[in-house]
Amino acid sequence: MPTLAQMTGSLHIHNFYIGKLKAKQEQLFDSDPDLAMLLDNVATILSEHAAVLADDIADTEDDDT
Repeated sequence: MPTLAQMTGSLHIHNFYIGKLKAKQEQLFDSDPDLAMLLDNVATILSEHAAVLADDIADTEDDDT
């Protein structure tokens, strides 16, 4: 099981890349809608994983108190 620090770091990385993907998707929306859709799908998957990770972090923090 990863440590709380590792999970928190991973969550920050997820959120960083979600932001990057969303920004690039907006730039490409008019010029390459297929690529924009692909980037949106990847961002959605990362967002779902980040939500699970956030729940795991909350559970771990609750266990520590």
